[in-house]
Amino acid sequence: MPRSSTPFEFGKFYHVWSHAVGDENIFRLKENYKFFLSKYDLYIYPVAKTYAYCLMPNHFHLMIQIRDSIDVNPSRAFSNLLNSYSQAYNKMFDRKGGLFTHNIKRKEIASDDYFTRCITYIHQNPTKHGFIKNFRKWEFSSWTAIYSTRPTKIERHSVLSWFGGVEGFLKDHEIFSSTEDEVLFGK
Repeated sequence: MPRSSTPFEFGKFYHVWSHAVGDENIFRLKENYKFFLSKYDLYIYPVAKTYAYCLMPNHFHLMIQIRDSIDVNPSRAFSNLLNSYSQAYNKMFDRKGGLFTHNIKRKEIASDDYFTRCITYIHQNPTKHGFIKNFRKWEFSSWTAIYSTRPTKIERHSVLSWFGGVEGFLKDHEIFSSTEDEVLFGK
């Protein structure tokens, strides 16, 4: 599989994503989403802090920061996540072959604008792709974890602080600019 040309570096923030092969879906059942998140917790949480995520039927987006001291190479951790998930998925649905198009894709988040827009872009993605009219109701997104008061491994306090509190978080999620997305995400 091709490797990303952007290496993971300690302490840096990244927008990370992957897509299913062809017209496949990565997630068919609710239990697929939950299983992926359990594997994410096992493989990625030890190497990266998570600021936002969204899992959709045929792709996912993450916003992470690589931890400063880790024992496992982040690329290896993502490989383990995708391989473990793919094997279980293939077994469950009696299929063979690759499930994801390539290794994880990633882009370093090197500006405040990108940091802000990346979080809102990730949360709004299910609406953008027509999976649901109101992204706030998408079950497999960090939106609820950030907005709620329940315990979470999402960097809720950092995200809310970045947006100036809950009100700023909500306000920025109401703004959607396809022009900004073209610049920031290369769409």
